[in-house]
Amino acid sequence: MLIGVLQFELIVPESRSLKDKRRVVKSVKDRLHREHLVSVAEVEALDHHRIAVMGLALVSNSSVYIHSVFDRILHKLSTLEGARLGEATREVLHGDQLPTAFQTDEGEPLWTDDERRDAPEARP
Repeated sequence: MLIGVLQFELIVPESRSLKDKRRVVKSVKDRLHREHLVSVAEVEALDHHRIAVMGLALVSNSSVYIHSVFDRILHKLSTLEGARLGEATREVLHGDQLPTAFQTDEGEPLWTDDERRDAPEARP
């Protein structure tokens, strides 16, 4: 399992209030989710009315696919009316890189021995 993470900054120069910014952010979130089946959230600068920092995640078994989707998304964001794309960073993680891939927040195993599949990567 591969997890693609894209963080990008949207600058909304015409925004006069948080309400104006939220309208743009909601539109972008809904469009990206609908057209690319990704998860999107505003993650920083929540109280700033002209900047939105957003995070986006995509799960796949192909890093080529993740990068191609991110390329299409960044192109789409660079052509938005009413907002312009600022900085963007991307990263592709392997599922086993996650620190708690097989444990709960309390450090307990996610599965009992009976529930585990025979996949070697599922064994701690």
